Amino acid sequence: MRYAGLALAFMSSWCFAFSGPMAKYLITAGLTPIEAVWTRMAGAGLLLLAVLAVIRPRTLRIPRSRLPFFGLYAAMAVAGVQSLYFVAITRLPVGIALLLVYMGPVMVVTWVRLVRKVRVARSAYVGAVVAVVGLGVVIEAWQEVRLDALGLVLGLLAGACSAGYFLMNDSFKDDVDPLGLIAWGTTGAAVVLIPFARPWNIPWEAFTLSVTPAAGGRTLPVLVAYLWMALVATVVAYILGVNAVRRLSAAVGATVASLEVIGGAVVAWGLVGEALGVFQIVGGLILLSGALLAQTATGSAPAVQPSRPSARVRAITHKSSGE
Repeated sequence: MRYAGLALAFMSSWCFAFSGPMAKYLITAGLTPIEAVWTRMAGAGLLLLAVLAVIRPRTLRIPRSRLPFFGLYAAMAVAGVQSLYFVAITRLPVGIALLLVYMGPVMVVTWVRLVRKVRVARSAYVGAVVAVVGLGVVIEAWQEVRLDALGLVLGLLAGACSAGYFLMNDSFKDDVDPLGLIAWGTTGAAVVLIPFARPWNIPWEAFTLSVTPAAGGRTLPVLVAYLWMALVATVVAYILGVNAVRRLSAAVGATVASLEVIGGAVVAWGLVGEALGVFQIVGGLILLSGALLAQTATGSAPAVQPSRPSARVRAITHKSSGE
C-alpha cells in the first residue's frame, strides 16, 4: 500500500509537470493564461463526464448530503488554486507566487496536527520544510524583490487552496467515488471560471496553428499540446493524485507532489528550450530530499488512534509492518 501510494504520487507529479509547458503553447498561440486554464478544465471535465456516463454511470451519482463537499472541491481545490495563482502572478514575480503556492505541504502538516489532532511524524514536518527550501532555490527566490501586499495574500490563498485539495482528497469516504469527484470537480471549476475566462472571446482558431514557444524549443501543433494537457496533465494527473493521497496521507502526498516543480523544469528544458541552471539542479536535489524524507512519515506512529481507521489513515497512525 505504501509503495503503491508513493508510485502513484510520483507519477501524478510528473503528469502535472506537463501542464505549464503545454500551456505555453496555447499562450504563444494567442490565449491568455486564464483562457488556457479554462480550456484545460472544461475539456478534461466534459471528457470524463462523457466517458463515465457510458462505462460507469454510477460514479457520477452525488449523494444529496455530499453536494456542499463537491461544490467546495470544485471551487477551492480545483478552480481556486488555478485562478488565485494566475491573479497573484499579475502582482508578484512568478517565482514568489510559485513559492507561496507550494507552501501547501507545510499548511497540510500544520492542519493535520492542530485541527485533526493527529501527531504527524517529525519527518513529515522536516520534509515539507526542506521541500519548500529546495523550491526556493529552484526559483532563485532571493532575486525577487518586488512584493505586493495583495499579491502575497492571493499567493497564500492559492497555497491554502492547494492544501485543501490534499486534505479533501484525504477526508472523503466510500460514498464518494474518486472518478466522479474528479469529473464533477473539473467541470465545476470550468463553470466557476467562466466569468473570468469569458470563453466566448477565446481565439479558437489558435488550435489550428503550430507554434514554437521559445527559441530552441520544439514546434508542436497547438491542438496536440492542448490534448496532452487536458488528458495527461489533468485527467490522468488528478486520478493518480487522488488515489495516491488515499493510500498515503494528505501530509505526505502534498510534499511528494512538490516534485512537479522538478518535472516541470525538465519538461520545459526538453520541449520549450528553457535551460536548467546550477540553482535549478541543486534546488531540485534538495526538494527531492525533502520529498523522500517526508515519505518516511508513512511508517511512523502518532499517539492518537482514530476510531474507524482506513488504509490512508493507517499510513500515518500505525507502524507499517506488511504494507
